[in-house]
Amino acid sequence: MKFVSFPLLMLAFAAGAVAEEELNIVATTSDLASIAQSVAGSHAVVRNVCKGDRDPHFLQAKPGYIMMARDADLWIRVGMELEIGWEPAILDGARNSAIRENGPGHLDASQSVLRLEVPAQRVTRAMGDVHAQGNPHYWLDPLNGRIVAKAIAGRLEQIDPFNAASYRANLAQFQKALDERMFGTELVSQIGGDKLWAIELKGSLGEFLEKGNLAGKLGGWAAAVKPLRAQKIVTYHKSWVYFANRFGLAIDCELEPKPGIPPSPSHLARVIERINGGGIRVILLEPFYSRKAADFVAGKTSATTVVCPNSVGGNDSATDYLSLIDTIVDRVSKAFTER
Repeated sequence: MKFVSFPLLMLAFAAGAVAEEELNIVATTSDLASIAQSVAGSHAVVRNVCKGDRDPHFLQAKPGYIMMARDADLWIRVGMELEIGWEPAILDGARNSAIRENGPGHLDASQSVLRLEVPAQRVTRAMGDVHAQGNPHYWLDPLNGRIVAKAIAGRLEQIDPFNAASYRANLAQFQKALDERMFGTELVSQIGGDKLWAIELKGSLGEFLEKGNLAGKLGGWAAAVKPLRAQKIVTYHKSWVYFANRFGLAIDCELEPKPGIPPSPSHLARVIERINGGGIRVILLEPFYSRKAADFVAGKTSATTVVCPNSVGGNDSATDYLSLIDTIVDRVSKAFTER
């Protein structure tokens, strides 16, 4: 679908000359693609550059990615410098002015999300792979997934106003499904998703439910992970900060001594000491990293290596955004209960 001036598009529509044509959407990651497909529905073909079993920090700008971008009506990126190593080469090679930064077909999905780990000091390479705008793995907070869906719907309404009502309806359906997965169907039906998220953001959901005699009605991801609040975990990379923050887990340390720096023997020795001293039971590992360091540490401690996808398509169960969070919640919960 090519961009046409709005007045001309309106005249063509009035004359019955506009045929339904699918939008071409390209997202930089599988997570954004999944959310975009939920919002766009049948009005778009959605593809993604980085697959869920790949590390998005270290992708190469292959010719096939450039061809995808060349025909795109909408390009959606994670932002916060996650794609800084390969996005510019793809956009330059595509020569599609509509999807370049600040163009109508370019959406930085990070613009409205809740950001964590925004550095207070000047970022240098000595700090490792630290992003100046904050930790970019924000999609692992379901609230940010909800926010991203709204941003995508808003941009789709702008570039395809004729299907605006459909995008709004799809957004409402996606958000309702996400809210019910987060808090449980009964609680969402009684209180409403918007209100529950507002209370959650204030940090007073537990108090609210207790006062209203609603604690027993909490379901979904929130109920599944509630018994694990304040439990310590170790991760390989700083991919899990948003998930841990939303569900009350405490990340004690990472196997990487600095973000993007491979584990060293001396650092792993310190991690082993922390795990043994703190009774930590779980090492969370993305599927695209080697298990070698995690299994070495697990063998010296009582911790268990838990390989878990952090993106859609990272394993067979994470087929879309909601099932991705399902999978993470299930694997983390079982890691603490099945011992």
